[in-house]
Amino acid sequence: MPSSSSLIQGISISVSDDDEATGKVRVRVRRKRSRGPVSASARRRRILFRAAQLGVPLLLAALAVSLLLYESYRLTPSRSSTLPPPSFADISRLSRNALAADGARKSCLKFLDPEKLQNLELPEIPETNLSIKEVVYRSSLPHIDNDTPSHTENSRFNSFTGYQTLTERKESFKMKKSVTVHCGFYNENGGFRVSDVDKEYMRSCEVVVATCAFGGGDDLHQPIGMTENSIRKVCYVAFWDEVTRAAQEEEGHKIGEDLMIDLWRIILVSDLPFSDQRLNGKIPKLISHRLFPMARYSIWVDSKSQFRRDPLGVLEALLWRSNSSLALSEHGVRSSLYDEAKAIVKKHKATSEEVEAQLDQYRQDGIPDEKRFNGKKALAEASVIVRDHAPLTNLFMCTWFNEVVRFTSRDQLSFPYVLRRLRPPGVHLFPVCARKDLVNSFGHRRKVKPLVKEAT
Repeated sequence: MPSSSSLIQGISISVSDDDEATGKVRVRVRRKRSRGPVSASARRRRILFRAAQLGVPLLLAALAVSLLLYESYRLTPSRSSTLPPPSFADISRLSRNALAADGARKSCLKFLDPEKLQNLELPEIPETNLSIKEVVYRSSLPHIDNDTPSHTENSRFNSFTGYQTLTERKESFKMKKSVTVHCGFYNENGGFRVSDVDKEYMRSCEVVVATCAFGGGDDLHQPIGMTENSIRKVCYVAFWDEVTRAAQEEEGHKIGEDLMIDLWRIILVSDLPFSDQRLNGKIPKLISHRLFPMARYSIWVDSKSQFRRDPLGVLEALLWRSNSSLALSEHGVRSSLYDEAKAIVKKHKATSEEVEAQLDQYRQDGIPDEKRFNGKKALAEASVIVRDHAPLTNLFMCTWFNEVVRFTSRDQLSFPYVLRRLRPPGVHLFPVCARKDLVNSFGHRRKVKPLVKEAT
């Protein structure tokens, strides 16, 4: 029988064949080897090793959790992008002074202090030394039949705009004491009708902040940040059509008996002249001097934006202080109209045929592919336009409007052309940060409904 052994509490008992035969059992005690004294450095190394064994897995787990949390945050839409922007009803409940402070955002424009704004008056009308003294608007005049407008098969000229010929277009860019130019409202049956009550109100305005929403587009954002002085002296006017009024009434925003919604005076327009609502919007945007014949200054604000500054303070900061006549924002991305044309086609905001026809004419007229004009960007982002209503500025806006009608509705393309052709003094292109100082942009709320057919 082979030998066997077992270990019981450190005692080894061995049994052999001989011992079994003699009945003797030998007991052998196994002693543990004593360990020598452990040094302090060895103990530290042992502790560090054990800590590393425990800590590395925990560190890797923490990194994995952090990575998962980051990816989840990055892929989840922000709350601000999913919530609709505040309506004017919500904004009107808030303190205008609190909203005007706008947290800790630092102003890009230097405005007068509130006390000076409260006492700010319009300056005296200056004596003009410019070559243009008078702008005469064409209206139902005999038309040169042997010089038809270019691209007549796609022309959007109508009885509202008049049918500008290429010869008339060329003449409109000549600087003379008296200039005759197309500028909308060509025929009394051309459209863009407002009531006699509204006409009388518009004639009473000396300073205007204007916006519009046609086809049920954006909500009306109440202005903020103004002084009581500006509330008394400035007309806030919003142009709507019946589609927009119906859309707003469905949301509970009704025009009062005084034709107001909070600070905005609502003017309803009927018989819009274009099927393209973007073109209808260019009427109050570009030729506001035709709507407000007695006004000296106007500020245009796109319907997607909320005006957040004192209007008289804006005029002082952007026009009066620098002796400017027209101020609008530089384009935030591009500088060349030819680069802008490529972007417009790429984003499907106009057809390549429309854009190429416009660029062909501009190349023929000698407009270079340059990114600067008089040392500054020539490409503008025209969501905010601050202007006077002097003759030269009115001519600039009329010719700009005619280019928009003749070619594409994208006014960014035609602005650099008009700027180079007329070369007016006093055009101020302010930086993008200044535009963000003037308005809060909420983006477009809903898709605009086009008109069924174009008025004749």
